[in-house]
Amino acid sequence: MKKTVLVLCTGNSCRSQMAEAILNHDLGGSVKAVSAGTRPQPKVADGAIEALTLAGMSVEGLHPKDIDSFLDESIDLVVTVCDNAKEACPIFPRPVKRIHLPFHDPHGEPLESFLKVRDDIRERLVPAVKTALHI
Repeated sequence: MKKTVLVLCTGNSCRSQMAEAILNHDLGGSVKAVSAGTRPQPKVADGAIEALTLAGMSVEGLHPKDIDSFLDESIDLVVTVCDNAKEACPIFPRPVKRIHLPFHDPHGEPLESFLKVRDDIRERLVPAVKTALHI
């Protein structure tokens, strides 16, 4: 059975969306990744979509979601990818393992910044999730 990973950020428009797609791409056999924001933006950043597409990853279904929609879900691991989300992370109805792994926010920057953050997420987050979930 797949473990569910919730990637949490403030706007749910850049880092958490890229993390969701990367985890589903690289660990899709073991995990189901979803993402949400404490204050979701209206849309996923164009740079995040382009960076994922250039890496051959699916962007289907990516859209900003509010953390409140996941509070009653069965989550195995919460990953906060920004300090604001770490501080604002809600209390879940049952204990949930958490890790904090901050990444640079490329919002409003050139595509190169999104590519660097995408690669950083892939390099650091994928092994951290594997370790945290023992997969």
